[in-house]
Amino acid sequence: MATLKDKHLVVIGGSSGIGFSVAQKASMQGAEITLIGRNSDRLGEAKNLLQNQGARIRATLAIDAHDHMALRHLFPLIEPFDHLVSMVGDAMGGGFLNADMALIEQVMHSKFLTNVLIGKLASEKVSDGGSLTFTAGTGGRAQHACASYVGNQGIVSLTQGLAAEIAPRCRVNCVAPTWTVTPFWRHQPVEQVEQTRQHFADIIPLGRTAELDELADAYLFLMKNDFITGQQIAVDGGVMLG
Repeated sequence: MATLKDKHLVVIGGSSGIGFSVAQKASMQGAEITLIGRNSDRLGEAKNLLQNQGARIRATLAIDAHDHMALRHLFPLIEPFDHLVSMVGDAMGGGFLNADMALIEQVMHSKFLTNVLIGKLASEKVSDGGSLTFTAGTGGRAQHACASYVGNQGIVSLTQGLAAEIAPRCRVNCVAPTWTVTPFWRHQPVEQVEQTRQHFADIIPLGRTAELDELADAYLFLMKNDFITGQQIAVDGGVMLG
């Protein structure tokens, strides 16, 4: 396994949740971190917390990655990096017939098209021997979460395509978590979040939802294993076995 010591890791969506856990774990292994997120206050809090834990923060950059013009302007500001993790992606419920078309388009733009652009831009800045890791998802079906499901399948296709195009210079993979309690759901009522958590705990064969550290470990594994590319790792407790 390769080492993360003195490697530069960029995390898009790194100010909270899974992305923050990835940055935290990587920094504990000696990586330098660039955090990118939408909310400058949360970025500042994340930076302070990581630095108090001894992390080396290369930069923090506030941007809404869904703004593709802003995303194009952002990448020249990022110093060359060894690894990039993208947590970008929206979620929704509902099938094709009952979901609002605007919501379907929003989720497809967020989950798939934004990551396509990130892949195109990141491929020009990643160092030889580095990696790009995207975030797909698992646990839903097309008839229950139509655009999220299609977006997740799109991430898998993006991963495979980029991996073939960029090899052997760089590796590309994705992690597919199932539903997990994260700050992504901060605007949902607490009772609704708990109801969803219990629903997934009931249908996941392992009988619970994931911890953030369990998800973050998968990203670090893909960064450090130099012979894995074009692959998806599902960290979902076996939810799709049912």
